[in-house]
Amino acid sequence: MENVTIFNHPLIQHKISILRSKSTGTNEFRALIEEIAMLMGYEALRDLPLADVEVETPIETCMTPMISGKKLAVVPILRAGLGMVNGILALVPSAKVGHVGLYRDEVTHEPHEYYCKLPTPIELRTIVVTDPMLATGGSAVAAVNFIKEHGGRHIKFMSIIAAPEGLKRLHEAHPDIQIYVGHLDRCLNEDAYICPGLGDAGDRIFGTR
Repeated sequence: MENVTIFNHPLIQHKISILRSKSTGTNEFRALIEEIAMLMGYEALRDLPLADVEVETPIETCMTPMISGKKLAVVPILRAGLGMVNGILALVPSAKVGHVGLYRDEVTHEPHEYYCKLPTPIELRTIVVTDPMLATGGSAVAAVNFIKEHGGRHIKFMSIIAAPEGLKRLHEAHPDIQIYVGHLDRCLNEDAYICPGLGDAGDRIFGTR
């Protein structure tokens, strides 16, 4: 699919395998989510615009490239998406952070918005939407819809694992955005959980049940 990147880097695959294990505790799980987000972000942000600026080195003054224009915006889908934010901020500490809050109906599995706060001017920023799991795709599609309604244009979506159903739904709804997936899993089960998956990412990041 155009505009979709599925990673095959050994470090990302290795860390995702540790995430999957039910014996991986909260602290390690949280750290791995950040590390994977940083590794994925390194590739996802390769098209950030650069402009030459004047810098004085210990030897001489030179023109050297730095990120130009309005800075990055990281927009996690609450709550699990928060776990990926620090990984992106490690790469671009000056990035602004917005939030989109969604909850999933337990019967229909469809998302409902309860919060949306984005940094301004959002229309001039590169926006990275984060959610560790792309399952049905409902939350991802809704989040991108909200961001576009608020004026967002240059949008990237990052998930650590995805089901084929969710990836297809997001890509068909928003073919103009760039999608980055750490690993494409087999399918969704009857409860709309990714298989083999890693359980509930939010619960495992925050130590809740």
